[in-house]
Amino acid sequence: MSLQFAPFLPWPVLIGLSVFAAALILLALWRSLRGSLLRGLALAILLLALTNPTLTQENREPLSTIIPVVVDRSQSQEIPERARQTDQALQALTDKLSRFPRIEPRIVEVQDKEAETPSTRLWSALGASISDVPPSRVGGAIFLTDGQIHDMPGTNQDLGFNAPIHGLITGRQGEFDRRIQVVKAPRFGIVGEDQEITLRVVDEGPSPGGAAPVTVKMNGEVIATVQATPGTPVPLRFTVPRGGNNIMELSVPELAGEVSAANNRAVHIIDGIRQNLRVLLVSGEPHAGERAWRNLLKSDASVDLVHFTILRPSFKQDGTPINELSLIAFPTRELFIEKINDFDLIILDRYQNLGVTPILPMLYYDYIAQYVEKGGALLVAAGPEYAGDSSIAWTPLSTVLPALPSGGVHNAPFFPRLSEEGKKHPVTRGLDGSGSEPPAWGRWFRTVDVEQPQGQTVMVGDGNRPLLVLNRRGEGRIATLLSDQGWLWARGFEGGGPHVSLYRRIAHWLMKEPELEEEALTARALGRTLEATRQTIGDDPGPATIRYPSGKTETVPFTAAGPGLYRIEKRMDETGLFEVRNGDLSTLVHIGNVDAPEFQAMISTGEVLAPYAQKTRGLISRVANGDSITIPDIVPVRGEVRINDPNRMVIRMTDETVLKGIDTTPLFAGFAGLAALLLAVSAMWWREGR
Repeated sequence: MSLQFAPFLPWPVLIGLSVFAAALILLALWRSLRGSLLRGLALAILLLALTNPTLTQENREPLSTIIPVVVDRSQSQEIPERARQTDQALQALTDKLSRFPRIEPRIVEVQDKEAETPSTRLWSALGASISDVPPSRVGGAIFLTDGQIHDMPGTNQDLGFNAPIHGLITGRQGEFDRRIQVVKAPRFGIVGEDQEITLRVVDEGPSPGGAAPVTVKMNGEVIATVQATPGTPVPLRFTVPRGGNNIMELSVPELAGEVSAANNRAVHIIDGIRQNLRVLLVSGEPHAGERAWRNLLKSDASVDLVHFTILRPSFKQDGTPINELSLIAFPTRELFIEKINDFDLIILDRYQNLGVTPILPMLYYDYIAQYVEKGGALLVAAGPEYAGDSSIAWTPLSTVLPALPSGGVHNAPFFPRLSEEGKKHPVTRGLDGSGSEPPAWGRWFRTVDVEQPQGQTVMVGDGNRPLLVLNRRGEGRIATLLSDQGWLWARGFEGGGPHVSLYRRIAHWLMKEPELEEEALTARALGRTLEATRQTIGDDPGPATIRYPSGKTETVPFTAAGPGLYRIEKRMDETGLFEVRNGDLSTLVHIGNVDAPEFQAMISTGEVLAPYAQKTRGLISRVANGDSITIPDIVPVRGEVRINDPNRMVIRMTDETVLKGIDTTPLFAGFAGLAALLLAVSAMWWREGR
């Protein structure tokens, strides 16, 4: 209650009247006039009535004390035992808090499934949960977590409220976990050259000791197994196998009793950079087609081209003195014996085995065949010479050629078309102009007739004659283009055609570019979305099996995205290393940051929260008590918390209230005020009458 004034006259006027009235009363008292005291009382009551005094009473209701309960639902809490403990502890804590009607718990469940870099950010969630209330109403904060929190402020910083911080820790005392980490590794590497990575096995908690076997995989294939002593960095040398992304996976076996195997694997992504591809182009004779090949290869900055054109065969003798010849001798021995393995691709363009004394001895063709068998790449661009008696098909090279000539050359205009296999094969799939009938490109006029070819016939000519045949032989690859008319597309005849795309794809397929494999399974991460692509020249490949970082598996069907192309697009609720498998094919993809804090340490601990509990007089307690769950008692107190209670969670109750209404009573209003004035005046008249 309070007394307030709302004067009818300004305060200066009232003060002046009061001073004047006081002077009159003093004068009357000095002269000893009768009734002076009663006159003074009447004037005082009159002046008090002019101030309009009002008695005010506020009706207030006590506010509840806010207790944020921050529940950790991060991926490290998805371990079955911890998830069970968290659910049971939350229920028990809610029951205990419900016994106090003036305590308002705010349950905040924090997940990291939408984060690119998973981490446990409980302090941010705490701040958001109490942002709408003043700090004086916060009676404490309770964290239900495994203790691995990654966004706690410094203990010397202002925490934003003056109340205890309590930690209820899931997991068990003395947990053990083994993890592997990449200490140092290159982000880029030249394909085929040695690189070095440094790894380390880390044991947290009671370590079993002894060396740990580390399996190292590159793009899913095991490349090394090393023994690592926990805590000791181990260097490992390796070779980057291919251009583009290379996923290196390091793994240690799961130990009995360890917390989780989710961090038993580490991933490092290396971008492979190819050195310039070395290509040997040998043209058997000058013709319009060799310029198309030469211009294409010379325009590619990543290609080192060695080009020879046979202008003067070795058996030609016309009496010209040697010292007057401007042509150099074809360095057959150096190219096909000493340097053959230095080339990534050999192209024989309208090459033929000329004369009685051929340019290449028969043994050299055998070297080329062996080069292919051991992993080399050969492209034969054939013309009419391929069907003649001097064809290279009648040399030891025939053992690797996929299409042997039947002896005829077909001369007729035709539109090159994709075969059924060609519509699915990545070398020819989706070539510009192939979607219409006839195709939207120019015609060719000659093909070489061959017997039943091996491998895949991806393009056909007039009468479905084989035009482009691709085949694997041993560890290498070979392609045969059975026409020398591709230069018509390069010259723009009848609108030209996609010769650049076609030739480049052929060359890259021969050099084993992963994106041009006929049967391939690839995957990539687009934010939190996993995109898996299956290439096949067969039928529907069936569903894929996705293995999550947590160990669970899921079967997901592919969706047709085009001839020979199937895709999966799925947003993932976990981050880490995923394995996608379809039949005998498998691939790895990492979603999220490869160094996510969530997986760096997974044993439960109270050490992170302990300094904050100590500073604010809070409590750190494990909820697991054997197979049961135990929650400390809750003790509400008023005023500042000054001591720690080792067995109970102290809650500082708020003194805040909310104003519900105000009652005002004017003291001189109505009959009460009028009676007081009449009483004073009547008493004064009564005294005057005596």
